[in-house]
Formats: sequence, C-alpha cells, structure tokens
Amino acid sequence: MSAEKFDVVIIGGGNAGIGVTGPARRAGLSVAMIEARDLGGTCPNRGCTPKKVLVAAGQALHDIDVAWQHQIDIGEAKLDWTALIAREKDMIKDIPENLARAMARRNVEVVRGYGAFAGLDTVRVGDRTLQAGHIVIATGSKPRPLPIAGAEYMVTSEDMLKESRRPKSVVFIGGGVISLEFGHVYARAGSSVTILEALPQLLPAMDTGAVAALQAESERIGLQIRTGVKIERIETTGGRFRVVFIHEGIEKGAEADWVVNGAGRIADVNALGLAAGQVDHDNGRIAADGHLRSTSNSRVHICGDAVPTSPQLSPIATYEGDLVGRNIVDGPKHSPDYASIATAVYTVPALATVGLTEAAAKTKGLSVETHVNDMRDWFSARTYAETVAWSKIIIDRGSDRILGAHFVGHAGHELVNIFGLAMKFGIRASELREHIYAYPTFASDIKHMLGHS
Repeated sequence: MSAEKFDVVIIGGGNAGIGVTGPARRAGLSVAMIEARDLGGTCPNRGCTPKKVLVAAGQALHDIDVAWQHQIDIGEAKLDWTALIAREKDMIKDIPENLARAMARRNVEVVRGYGAFAGLDTVRVGDRTLQAGHIVIATGSKPRPLPIAGAEYMVTSEDMLKESRRPKSVVFIGGGVISLEFGHVYARAGSSVTILEALPQLLPAMDTGAVAALQAESERIGLQIRTGVKIERIETTGGRFRVVFIHEGIEKGAEADWVVNGAGRIADVNALGLAAGQVDHDNGRIAADGHLRSTSNSRVHICGDAVPTSPQLSPIATYEGDLVGRNIVDGPKHSPDYASIATAVYTVPALATVGLTEAAAKTKGLSVETHVNDMRDWFSARTYAETVAWSKIIIDRGSDRILGAHFVGHAGHELVNIFGLAMKFGIRASELREHIYAYPTFASDIKHMLGHS
C-alpha cells in the first residue's frame, strides 16, 4: 500500500502536538495528527485539569477549617466524594470533542490509533502509512515503573481520578507533585495519608526552604511523611495492602486501602519504533538538539513530556509545540528558554516557584542576596488566617536582577507570575520595590518580601 503524503505528521494529540498545528497550518502545511485516546492528552483529560477540581474542594475544606478565625460558626464539613468525582468528570467531558472541532477547523486530519516509525520519514498507524518531511514526537508521558516486588498492586493518579470511592487510607510511594497534591485533598477529606520518599527531601528539585515549609504544613494537617526510605515490597494483608520499607536502618510497614505510584512520570516513547526512524535515544531519553530536533534524524522533532530535559508541565508542552511548529516553518531558528517559566504544586496552600533555587544560584558561582520571610505574623496573612505564609527571593547582587522566587501560601501561585515577568523582561528588584501595588493585597507585600522597610 502506498504511503499518504503530508508535510507534517504529529504522533500525539495532547497540548504539545496541538501547539505544533497553529504555526504549521498558518503556513499552509498539510498536517496529520495521530492519537489513540482522547484529544488533549493527559493534562486536560486525566491529569492537571480534573485534579484541580479536587484541589478546589480541598481549598474549600481548608477555608471552612479556618472560618472560626473570621468569627464564622460552621459545623463539621463532610465531603461527598462520589459526587465530587461526578462533578470532575462532568467538567472535563466535553474537552476531547471541543478539541476535535478545533482540529477540524484547522483542517488537521486526526488519525485514530497508535503510531510507530516505519522509516526515516514514515509512520505506520493501523493499516495506514503516512509519509512526511517533518515528524513530531509529542506522545506525552506515563507513570514511572517501579522495580518493587508487588508493584502490580499499585494504582496511578489516573485511577484515583476515576474512582468514586474514597479510600480510608493511602500510601504514596514517591514524594513528588502527584503525592502531595492528592495527599492534601485526601487528608482534608478524612483519609489517612502516608508518603514514602527514597531521597532525603520531598520535591527534590525545589528549594529546600520552600519544601520544608510545605512539609511542616502537610504534617500539620495529618500527612505522615518519611524520607530516605527504601521500599522492600508491597504485599496483601486481609483485603488491604502493606508496604514494607527500611527507614533509618529499621524495617517498618505501612498498611492502607490503596498504594499509589507517586514516583513521577517518564516519556512515553518505548512503542514508537525509534530504531526504525533512526532516532537516537538512551533508555527512552531521545537525544535532541537546542531546537528540539533529533540529533540523528533532522526530520524528527520532539516536544512536550517526550523531551527528556524540560519540566513536564502543560504550558511548557504548548510552548514547545509552538516552537517546533515555528522551526518547521522557519527552519531551525527558535530555541526554548525555560528560565522565567513559573510552576506550582497545587497543595493547599500551594508551593510556587520560578527561576533558580538558592543552592543552584550558589553552585553557579553567583553573588546572591537572599530574602527569606516567614509572613504568618504579617497583617495580610493574619487577615486571611493563613496557616503558612513563606517566601524566598533570590537577587543577583551585581545586576539587581531576580534570579529566583519561591513561595508557600500567601497567594504565591499568583505572585510567582509577577516575578516570572520581572525575570523575562529584566525588571530589577529595586523597580519591583518601588512599584505601587493595589492595597491591601498580597501583591502589596512584594516590597517587604524584597527587604523594603
């Protein structure tokens, strides 16, 4: 059977792949998009978007918990988990169809099935063979497999978003974003939550001070957290599960209704037949140049969670997809810049971060000025009965430029964007101090976070 010819073939219909279609179609290129599941991929259908519905419920429970400080008398709050999951499913149910209509308006042909390379410039999906001058790998990610005896007993974040029954107890293996975000919701809803992390720190890539502040708040609401553990096995016991682990040299056990794989995600590229496409890779990590192209096959581009060196975040996937689309149209001219992209861990309250950690800044040999603030006694924090309000701002002494900003609480998941803008457009710390902010707002505290008295 002869190959069908397109200018661009995209393997994966998530945010990254959709991001490619804008520049490509505006340039008049023909585009085929291969997707076996729902258009939109993990984030809107099985990840961050539905999870945020649960986080919002957790926020409401927190607000009720502190209502007494506002002189509001409220009885015990009870969360109907089954109804909450139904609400979450209802809110996302139209996303794939809406995206399918968007792709139809762009004249992007959506091909259903799993795609794999059949040559340098060809992809086979089902009984069809597609040939293109540019092939884009935008296949997203999947849960990281854990080499643990009894790993088959674990569930994933996708399972948790589908399950209408709230477990009375949960053990998360891995202390990353998934474990903390779901853990906060479950704990506030009344479940017993344990997090077991192999490394010495939760969220190991994030600022140690911010993580310490978040861990203290997590433990305050009841999460049991153990770091520096070695998981031995998962076993069944009386209809429940038991995780056996070593902590501080002693074998211990934690029993729960569910054991969750919270060890993060890896690029979903193993089934792509990369060898047939002559796409160099090492253990699933595709070798890419600074323009997000395969180093061994320049026809192949990579974006989104399939990129081994960038954060696995929905807006970054869209950003990388757009860059790939522009490189296809313009030639390899555009390179990603991640330095000023903010991110957040949507616990309640949230941890938010942009730029360098203090440790990373010092490792680079920079002369830094660091402002650390426990803001719980500040008027704005007391007004809203904040249980944690913490910030760290890192400034380069020589240039007065912001190098990094880290928050827990204090609307940090919003304020972090101001610091991201400052970093991207060269706004100096002194200029942030001098700016007049609406008052009383959390943003008006920025000048104090930067050491203004």
